[in-house]
Amino acid sequence: MKSCKGIENPAFVASSPDSPRRACAPSPSIELAFPAAPAAGSPPPPPAPQEPPARPSGAPGASAPGSLSEYEEGPCGWGGFQPQALRRCNTPQGFLFHYCLLALTQGIVVNGLVNISISTIEKRYELQSSLTGLISSSYDIAFCLLSLFVSFIGERGHKPRWLAFASFMIGLGALVFSLPKFFSGKYQFGALFEDTCSTAKNKGSCSTSSSPLFYYLYVFILGQLLLGTGGTPLYTLGTAFIDDSVPIHKSSLYIGIGYAMSILGPAVGYVLGGQLLTLYIDVDLKQSIDITEDDPRWLGAWWIGFLISWLLAWSLIIPFSCFPKHLPGTAKIQEGKISQTHQSDSLQATDGNFGQSFKDFPAALKNLMRNTVFMCLVLSTCSEAFITTGFATFLPKFIENQFGLSSSSAATLAGTVLIPGAALGQILGGILVSKFKMTCKNIMKFALLTSVISLVLTFVFAYANCENEPFAGVSESYNGTGELGNLTAPCNADCSCLRSYYYPVCGGNGVQYFSPCYAGCTQPVSKSQPKVYYNCSCIEGEIDITPTPSSVSLEAQAGKCSSQCKNLPLFLGIFFAAVVFTFMAGTPITVSILRCVNQRQRSLALGIQCTLLRLLGTIPGPIIFGSTIDSTCILWDINECGSKGACWIYNNVRMAYMLVAISVICKIITVFFNGLAVFLYKPPPSVTDVAFQNQNAVVTTVSLECDFSKAGNDG
Repeated sequence: MKSCKGIENPAFVASSPDSPRRACAPSPSIELAFPAAPAAGSPPPPPAPQEPPARPSGAPGASAPGSLSEYEEGPCGWGGFQPQALRRCNTPQGFLFHYCLLALTQGIVVNGLVNISISTIEKRYELQSSLTGLISSSYDIAFCLLSLFVSFIGERGHKPRWLAFASFMIGLGALVFSLPKFFSGKYQFGALFEDTCSTAKNKGSCSTSSSPLFYYLYVFILGQLLLGTGGTPLYTLGTAFIDDSVPIHKSSLYIGIGYAMSILGPAVGYVLGGQLLTLYIDVDLKQSIDITEDDPRWLGAWWIGFLISWLLAWSLIIPFSCFPKHLPGTAKIQEGKISQTHQSDSLQATDGNFGQSFKDFPAALKNLMRNTVFMCLVLSTCSEAFITTGFATFLPKFIENQFGLSSSSAATLAGTVLIPGAALGQILGGILVSKFKMTCKNIMKFALLTSVISLVLTFVFAYANCENEPFAGVSESYNGTGELGNLTAPCNADCSCLRSYYYPVCGGNGVQYFSPCYAGCTQPVSKSQPKVYYNCSCIEGEIDITPTPSSVSLEAQAGKCSSQCKNLPLFLGIFFAAVVFTFMAGTPITVSILRCVNQRQRSLALGIQCTLLRLLGTIPGPIIFGSTIDSTCILWDINECGSKGACWIYNNVRMAYMLVAISVICKIITVFFNGLAVFLYKPPPSVTDVAFQNQNAVVTTVSLECDFSKAGNDG
């Protein structure tokens, strides 16, 4: 009899060229081969090599004979210099440690120091807010332009060296961003602006000519472009390298930790930048100046943080350059992985050489764009990025206006909620996916569940709305005089007040005023915190007196009036939970993207995600959020030239409901695409199913052979 070697499923191939392959028996002659019994006294034949279980074609190492050789593992070092001490770092944990440091540094600079320094840069270099907005968006522009190409080219390259390049570019970008400080000369502050009522001052001048300091704008833009270039390999190739180096059930935990560090970066940047802004901008002149931090002319040392980040980023170049192309054990880990790539007739099959040439880039891009599950997951992350960046930008403004807090207090509370909540959500999502060893489809279901919960919690904004406090000239008249919508009234008509100088004070009558000047106050009490004003002609019942401890209540006090809204603690608690559940889906969705695409296209998939995430999420998000909030403005800044500037007062109730509307719409889009991804996902046949099918085929073959033998004997 001819030997029958079983049934070959075309979806599976042998793991190596040395493994025996099964040939499919022709249907007319179904036969069995039995090993011949050994002759007496002869040694038993050597056992036949065990055939490894069938592997899906998308799994690493199963696409072509000898494909595992592409995982070039090696020691940690540089060429022939391989110190024994570096072996401890040549592990996934060692790489993750340095990855976290780089992600932390990138977050400190891009989302921390840049944001907290923008207002100081505006004043020092006389830039308009629209131009500083261009500085902020330059990072995303560079990221979008480069992420697709870097992720495609770097997939086959030496990923740790790409991260060494990222460290160099992030450090260089931070250094370039700080250079204007060293070439623009010493800061010259002018005379102190008086904020009280007087007929002989506060005459502003209208000037449209640009300052010679304007040209430093291009240096700041260049610095941001370099930072964007460095950030591109970090979140594409770095994430793919981590996924390569750890077992499939640990990947989510490692990625979650790395992403959590990138979220903690802005918190560190805000704390570091805030402390550095308490130092005078020209630190060598600190002892010779006569202004303090309370003086509006004060500018802090914004540039020191960028120099620290430059040194920190460049200190990571050497560690990343010493890692091998693949960590020891990567080939074994890849051999044990089972593909969970989405199966669809619209996806083109790729061979082992696909992606070697840049000519394959259009085909690879088209193949990923036709992966419906991948595109659904990407669009869901875009919707989440849209809302998270919007709130990261404007949550302090919302808290400040709704609950009557100062800008610094509102920013502190917003950071206390956003940063820990986001980091906790990323880590929890990674831990839960890793602990329960979820499959790709279960991971997507988990992300869908957390998205639904965060959607429900988003309605907290409708509950948090608070009515505006009485404001003279806006919602309250000046003791029955003047018109609503006009800050000028008979009591302050001769004070020559500037509407571009917003410095709110709270009168003893419980009414808030735009500034001491608009309250008609002529004299402040110095050396008092907060500053107290008296002789205020616009405050009802005010008389000319010298302030005493018993009469302070009749005067005006610097700052906003205390809000009667008591919902702040409950709002912060519920919003914290919403942030946790929102970011709890972040790591699982990233892992789902890595699982549902072809093994050789993971970096490009992350590149597409990062590009679309910025084009549809982080870039338009703050713009649309800002436009939505501006639509609720009831008092604008009008400068001496008649140009509209920032908004001073918002309609609190309308703002709350507008944010509820935009948040719910985005969350519904997220839930829709996450649910659609779960519905469309088709996993490949599992190894267990194939083994069971092969076992059934063997049993059927044996049964048929026995029937043929029985028929022959009967005949």
